[in-house]
Amino acid sequence: MLTAHPDPESVPEQCRRKNAIMNVFLIGHGGREHALGWKLAQSPMLTQLWSTGANPGLLSLSKPSHVAPDDHDAIVSFCKVNNIDLVVVGPEAPLVAGLVDDLAAAGIAAFGPGREAARLEGSKHFTKALCDEADIPTAAFGHFSNLADARAYLAEQGAPIVIKADGLAAGKGVTVAMSAAEADAALRDCFDGQFGDAGASVVIEEFMEGEEASIFVLCDGENMVPMASAQDHKRVGEGDTGPNTGGMGAYSPAPVVSDEVLQQTLHNIIAPTLKTLAARGTPYRGVLYAGLMINEDGPKLIEYNCRFGDPECQVLVMRMQSDLLPLLVASASGSLKDVTIDWHDDPALTVVLASNGYPGSYDKGSVISGLDASMDQDNVVVFHAGTREEAGQILADGGRVLTVTARASTIKAAQQRAYDAVDKIDWPEGFCRRDIGWRAV
Repeated sequence: MLTAHPDPESVPEQCRRKNAIMNVFLIGHGGREHALGWKLAQSPMLTQLWSTGANPGLLSLSKPSHVAPDDHDAIVSFCKVNNIDLVVVGPEAPLVAGLVDDLAAAGIAAFGPGREAARLEGSKHFTKALCDEADIPTAAFGHFSNLADARAYLAEQGAPIVIKADGLAAGKGVTVAMSAAEADAALRDCFDGQFGDAGASVVIEEFMEGEEASIFVLCDGENMVPMASAQDHKRVGEGDTGPNTGGMGAYSPAPVVSDEVLQQTLHNIIAPTLKTLAARGTPYRGVLYAGLMINEDGPKLIEYNCRFGDPECQVLVMRMQSDLLPLLVASASGSLKDVTIDWHDDPALTVVLASNGYPGSYDKGSVISGLDASMDQDNVVVFHAGTREEAGQILADGGRVLTVTARASTIKAAQQRAYDAVDKIDWPEGFCRRDIGWRAV
């Protein structure tokens, strides 16, 4: 049976000691990883931060490893040569591919779940089946591996309905279909290969009404520590319209997540999930991201992610007062019991600047200027997501390119501060939504 992590006693002593001085290797290169690197770089425990990224924002904080995030053997070798004490895995793909298992086999401590536990994100059907087993509130569903059976189920259920590619699809494999024709088109996209292997099977879910929010929890296989709530804006258009994206902005905390909703989520959703995985011999260690639908019946699980959200990570680190590094060490080493996390009361909000055309086709290589001016006020950070540096200039190199993040006394004030910073960035080839945080404001 696969083990999600080594036994805590086998984790290197330096990783388990409080106030240790540590070499940390951060896997990933997007906005989430820049945000994690920004927070980790503030830790007095940190000796040296390494990363796999070519992101110029992240490279301003870390040394480049010149190792690819999907080359597990090279990552293990790099850790041994450079005396890495903790590997922090940012994106979901290496987790689902079993990077943490390979590191564990080499005696290297890592933050993140092993392959089997990471199936919570790697397979929508895996999570829905676990919900059935553990009696976790979620949408009714069907799972299909061919178009004919999926269409027959769709004809029975009608619309609105939700179509999901079963596997990882970079946040783009979900269609909330308001008509049967839209649902059928989504099914054809999946089975025609638009999402590759991720769409080889699909989950069809009932449409749930309510308000979406996310709750993040640190786990060590036995204990859990709630972090903060957030709401993101997945749709590309203002008013939450248009196709889904990887996320166009976020804010924290989410007003809809009351203390009662938090406790219901922890008791009815997250605790039984962790208990079920532990009973299977695949305990969950890392951050668990629960996407929720909240209405008068309480919270229901939409989906799990096995890593920090992007762009939710950006607002979480802006609000976190505690040192992040010892929290990640405690999760990796099974020592979260009695750990608490301190937060700024002030909310934070982030706005994503994306390349024109995103989430469809877009051009790369346009010049971005004004970044220094955008951060000339307190509590504003511009995190790089899809950029590269060339001849001293910052160039766009992806779909989601920058996340402009601000903290202030209210969500409205954080929104104003973030957009003030956005307006100082000179990038005609990019766009952003102008209504991030509209539900809360």
